[in-house]
Amino acid sequence: MPKLIRFYITHVLIGFAVAAAFVAMLLWFNVANLTHLIFTSDVWAVALFMLWFFHGIVFAGVQFGIAVMAMAEKPEDRGPRGGHGVRSEPVPVRVAAEPKRNSILPHRRNHS
Repeated sequence: MPKLIRFYITHVLIGFAVAAAFVAMLLWFNVANLTHLIFTSDVWAVALFMLWFFHGIVFAGVQFGIAVMAMAEKPEDRGPRGGHGVRSEPVPVRVAAEPKRNSILPHRRNHS
């Protein structure tokens, strides 16, 4: 079996195992009365399987993502990066502005 496929299956199985532990804790601590809700149903096995399976999909994806990101090589420390080390100083810029008006509406003259 190729290493990549073995890597994927291993981490997916780890994710499903973590999901099984998570669902077991949900049921043990009876979070939101979930234990009663599942085991008093006539389709409790389907409910329990779906709870484990869908959590397994989420945890397997997270586990595989973490495993892939952990494989990244750390760059060698070659000193400071980003920019050329040139310090820039702010330069004042003059902007011509119109005088402020007292109201938001345009100025109207009274023709009386």
